[in-house]
Amino acid sequence: MAESMKNRFLNNMDILAAIGIVGIVVMMIIPLPAGLLDILITLNITASVLTLMLAVFAKDPLEFSALPSLLLTLTLFRLSLNISATRLILLDGHAGEVIQQFGEFVIRGNAVVGFIIFIILVLVQFIVITKGAERVSEVAARFTLDAMPGKQMSIDADLNAGMITELQARERRSSIQQEADFYGAMDGSTKFVKGDAIAAIIILFINIIGGFITGVVMQGLPLLEALHKYTLLTIGDGLVSQIPALLISTATGLVVTRAASENNLGNDLTKQLFRKPKALFITAGVLFMLAFLGLPKFPLFLVAVALLVAGYMLQKNSKVSGVEESAAARESEIEESKKPENVLNLLNIDHMELELGYALIALVDVQQGGDLLDRIVLIRRQIASEMGFIVPVIRVRDNMNLQPNHYVIKIRGAEIAAGEILADHYMAMSSGFDSDSIPGTPTKEPAFGLDAKWINAMYREQAELSGWMVVDAPTVLATHITEVIKAQAWEILNRQDVKTLIDHAKEKASAVVDELIPELLSLGQVQKVLSNLLRERVSIRDMVSILETLADQAQSTKDLDRLTEHVRQALARQILQPLLGKDKTLPVITLDPQIEQQILDSIHPSDYGTYLALDPKMLQVLVQNLTREVEKVMLKGLTPVIVCAPLVRINLKRVTERQLPQLMVLSYNELVQGVQVQAVGMVGMDRAS
Repeated sequence: MAESMKNRFLNNMDILAAIGIVGIVVMMIIPLPAGLLDILITLNITASVLTLMLAVFAKDPLEFSALPSLLLTLTLFRLSLNISATRLILLDGHAGEVIQQFGEFVIRGNAVVGFIIFIILVLVQFIVITKGAERVSEVAARFTLDAMPGKQMSIDADLNAGMITELQARERRSSIQQEADFYGAMDGSTKFVKGDAIAAIIILFINIIGGFITGVVMQGLPLLEALHKYTLLTIGDGLVSQIPALLISTATGLVVTRAASENNLGNDLTKQLFRKPKALFITAGVLFMLAFLGLPKFPLFLVAVALLVAGYMLQKNSKVSGVEESAAARESEIEESKKPENVLNLLNIDHMELELGYALIALVDVQQGGDLLDRIVLIRRQIASEMGFIVPVIRVRDNMNLQPNHYVIKIRGAEIAAGEILADHYMAMSSGFDSDSIPGTPTKEPAFGLDAKWINAMYREQAELSGWMVVDAPTVLATHITEVIKAQAWEILNRQDVKTLIDHAKEKASAVVDELIPELLSLGQVQKVLSNLLRERVSIRDMVSILETLADQAQSTKDLDRLTEHVRQALARQILQPLLGKDKTLPVITLDPQIEQQILDSIHPSDYGTYLALDPKMLQVLVQNLTREVEKVMLKGLTPVIVCAPLVRINLKRVTERQLPQLMVLSYNELVQGVQVQAVGMVGMDRAS
């Protein structure tokens, strides 16, 4: 029952807050009885003390992110109380017991003393606390906004290096955004407190003058009696308002000046002020010196002795705790080494790794201007946009066993590619003319194997003017990483990645996902189809279309090669788009019909898909003749494309992907309407040499 009422109360807090704010505004218009005003003034003091306590115990400013809105609400509430009290003072000459008793208790019925105390409180709040909090908020907001890009890049770098997960990265980005919003809001909300202090002074004089006129003219009181009565009430009202305002201003200053910490303010002050016993001993010595110079001895001696005792206790405890911490650390290391988890952690293998020689460490060191980690973040975004799958975190580490300028790219612990770059040089690739005019060290561009040179920075402008393509070392490495990912995407993709992609697609097309998995195909079978697509660099970004095609075709066949062909047909326009010229013409190589029929007859099914059982000599001649036709097409500056029957396509691609990785193999079913096919060559057995 109690839990139910609690939940109902919490669920209706938004309604209660709205009613409360409207009620605060209504208070300015509707007269309040003195008893209700006493309760509301007590609530104001309570809220101010509670706000100060929350500010003291907050470990981080974002723990009290509602402070700007609360600050505005309490300021408005305080002004409403001022208006209600003013109305009662001027109409009835009485504003409730709290204001009356507060004035008599704090200032002992002396209006002059009360007036002076009130002015001092307002000046302290306005000039010292509020002004300082406003300045801190303004500077913090500016610095936080300026630092946001750097913090975002730092988060991306940590994510790239595998130090944090995607979830942690999102939480950190959200925290940075909230921090910027908080300080921006605090910068504005401190203006309300500043305005409240000014309004308090104006209201004070208005109440005194209005009360004096009311008492003399309307009530016929003597001048001094009217002045004393209404001044006392006004000062009491002002103190009742300004003391909570001072608490709120103090809470504001505490929050905006708090740096992130694992402890609250009290713990931090205790640890930091009394951390060094030497400082306490020196302070005690200064106090003894001042006592001997003639200042009052009792208070100075009392505080000095207390500091000496505290310093001695701290020094003794620090020695004991140091010994205990050392012993505990040794025991922890021994226990940790016995745990089986330490062995299990060694079995983990990173999806992707980039190992660098020590001369290339500067490429990832931000302090030395290295931006490789930022480039890797952009690579992951580029691959997600182009290929449609999420590249796993690429762990970057140094390897002292490598040559200084060498690097290695690994997938699941196995070396996939390697290269050598000179971090302080530029790679220049000639267009073919005047290739010896620029001095440099001959090399091979690692991603595409092109002839290139490493040139000194002084020759960069000369090389660019001569028509050379010049890129810096980080770009060379980033390009190589990109090409490796594109070429090995089918191998990188695992079931967990597929599950993530399908869950994302399910948000838009839950019906097709529920129909396909696991009723028609398993997650592993879908992964195999997606891997087949990525193996030929077909983007899987249109996941909904892929899943719909699989759902349609999986009812009639479970052959993964056939399913892959059906999906390619559904994505035909996407596949053809980069191959078409401006006039939508597609230059293609064709197969001799007899050769195509022989290949078709040689295709046999197996438990691992179809395979091509063609005579080795015939296969060798086929590849030789196809290579010759591909070279002719490439000399014309065209992308080599061959078309064949759908059942032949995937087997022909597997036969040629090692010798001719640049060859695009399409099926007739992928030639959509509107594409003009132009035959530029034919492969036949009689052309072999």
